[in-house]
Amino acid sequence: MKKNEQELTYEKTEDEKRQGISRRGFLKGAGLTTAGTAMVSTGVLGLNQPPVLADKTIGPEAMTIRLKVNGHLRKVNVEPRTTLAQALRNHLQLTGTKVVCDRGACSACTVWVDGLPVNACMTLALDVGEKEVTTVEGLMKDGELHPVQQSFIDHDASQCGYCTPGMIMSTAHLLEKNPNPTMEDVKHAVRGNVCRCGTHPHVFKATMEAAKKM
Repeated sequence: MKKNEQELTYEKTEDEKRQGISRRGFLKGAGLTTAGTAMVSTGVLGLNQPPVLADKTIGPEAMTIRLKVNGHLRKVNVEPRTTLAQALRNHLQLTGTKVVCDRGACSACTVWVDGLPVNACMTLALDVGEKEVTTVEGLMKDGELHPVQQSFIDHDASQCGYCTPGMIMSTAHLLEKNPNPTMEDVKHAVRGNVCRCGTHPHVFKATMEAAKKM
């Protein structure tokens, strides 16, 4: 065998020999596994739904699904790749949910799914199923602002406003679970919410004041 042919020859490592798999074979298999997992996954919420592709392939064409949003059952025609944030904003015109980083890093798109805060930009609309979605618009009751919403206004807890809906959803969830939080509890609740304007001190004050009113 010529020298250049020897250099091109792939030699298995000892670990690969023991495991019976080559590095090249692993990469091929990993690609197939990733694609397959993505198609049958229940999504980032872990909603324990049956695999989407158990009996048929979904997409790439759009399909009609039902979402229960703010107490109302809504039908939306979405592609399988459509995120919950896109469905809310572009299909249901619920633009209170903001998309800023679009990668789950800033939490501006925070909504509740069955009462739990999630990043809507990282959640596929198809994965929501029959879960109850609550957006910042849904916090209002009978035309009255939620105490956290009103307190944000009173304490000037928003500047550019992009992070505000996510901040409100995170802090309102805190008060739903803990009506008497400490300042550390509030800081912990918004630890994933990024505010580039630096209005966190006002957010903390607003949340503590809302807790008193609630």
